[in-house]
Amino acid sequence: MFYIKERINDAMEVTVEINDENVFCTCPECGDEVQVDLEALSKDEPLDLFGMAVCCAECSRKMLRKGERFE
Repeated sequence: MFYIKERINDAMEVTVEINDENVFCTCPECGDEVQVDLEALSKDEPLDLFGMAVCCAECSRKMLRKGERFE
């Protein structure tokens, strides 16, 4: 089981299990929240959560129409 752990203060800590329903990021183009499937994301290239971004569906469509790729 993978999980996120965040210390709120000296007396409180929150632990949340990572699963297929609770991983999100912010679209780098418009700022909308995007739900992320980590399994699908890791199939094409190594999983780099610090250097990787996921665009929302609308921004992805716009980029595909323009023939762009977000770097």
